[in-house]
Amino acid sequence: MGKDEHKKSKNNFLAQTPKNQKSDGIDVEFSEDLADHDDKQAQARSRAANLRRKKK
Repeated sequence: MGKDEHKKSKNNFLAQTPKNQKSDGIDVEFSEDLADHDDKQAQARSRAANLRRKKK
């Protein structure tokens, strides 16, 4: 049998995302002036989903 390349420690060097590359998922570059109807609906769905998540 050949070597198992997946068990080498060098393969796990950057297995996890560094803290400085993680984001909170919130888009802060939103302009209320440029928002259209679809944007406002998406915001309402997002707020509703957050409320459902908080209730659990």
